[in-house]
Amino acid sequence: MSTKKDKFNKKDQYFMNLAINLASHRNGLTGLNPSVGSIIVKNNKILSFGQTGFNGRPHAEFDAIKKCNKKDLKNSTIYITMEPCTHYGKTPPCTNLIVKSKIKKVIYSINDVDLRTSNKAYSFLKSKKIIVLRGLLKAKTKKIYKNYFIHKNIQKPYVAAKIACSNDYFISSKNKFITNQYSRKVSHLLRYYFDSILVSSKTANSDNSKLTCRINGLESYSPRRLIIDKDLKIKKKSHIINDNDKINTIIFHSSRNKKKIKYLRSKGIKLNYIDLNSENKINLEKVFSKAYIMGIGSIIIEGGKALTKSILKEKLINEFYLFRSKKKLGKHGKNNIINLKKKIKYFFKKKENIETFLNGDKITRYY
Repeated sequence: MSTKKDKFNKKDQYFMNLAINLASHRNGLTGLNPSVGSIIVKNNKILSFGQTGFNGRPHAEFDAIKKCNKKDLKNSTIYITMEPCTHYGKTPPCTNLIVKSKIKKVIYSINDVDLRTSNKAYSFLKSKKIIVLRGLLKAKTKKIYKNYFIHKNIQKPYVAAKIACSNDYFISSKNKFITNQYSRKVSHLLRYYFDSILVSSKTANSDNSKLTCRINGLESYSPRRLIIDKDLKIKKKSHIINDNDKINTIIFHSSRNKKKIKYLRSKGIKLNYIDLNSENKINLEKVFSKAYIMGIGSIIIEGGKALTKSILKEKLINEFYLFRSKKKLGKHGKNNIINLKKKIKYFFKKKENIETFLNGDKITRYY
């Protein structure tokens, strides 16, 4: 790919930056599809813009083109953060729509990794006498698509995990909350950015959490709820079995309890049977593979100490968030994770402190 700077001017960079902002704002909300931004420009004026739709449809190019008058599209330029698709899927190829619209120039930042499209748009569009340039602000867009590139290549969701502890590394006490309200807001923001949230039934039963995003204005973007429940021990009175979002709840189990299975299905809960591994535990790799087939591209795990140990041991995790309160629990603390913290530090080679106001709490991201 050619990325010579003299191909692009400051206006090109300006318009691509706008497209990148559009892609960034919807990143994590487009299912298995990448979040793409597009800007259509003519005579240095913006005609329209487009973003990948929630859950992946429509594509950004389609969104931008359909907002324009057909006569205005002729001889225009479209800026796209990612190579436009060339294959037929649930919708026709965006390259076909670009050709039909008589757009004169296509500038995109980075190649797709989807084998159905990767490196194909350039030659196709060139064959239709369209000017094509690629590589603009590639380093910047690459950061947006990190998660997408990973899950597309391994055919499993991008997996992050988080755990909250006291200053002396206890994760439970008589009080429900260990970290403060600011840390909890960040935690809910993470739920917003991920397709789904995964916990064990033990955690679900002890916390009886709704596992939703509870930030004003973002409640409707709550993640799908995934529960690891080997023996279907989830309590019948729990929130996730009885609230309005129960249809977005999936339980992965290995139980033969026909009575409990029938009851959960009657409540609208989706059940997925998973084989056990050599340690007589739910096979997490198979869980993630099934989740991907169901259209889940990213998972945030809030599963406690045991589940965190398992995903580390099986090397199924891409990043980790450690929320650490300024409070010390001492003799009132339970379930210390100091040894788990050492394993996390050993497993990941890099770390960064999340720079935001937390009023004494700290968040470290390991990756």
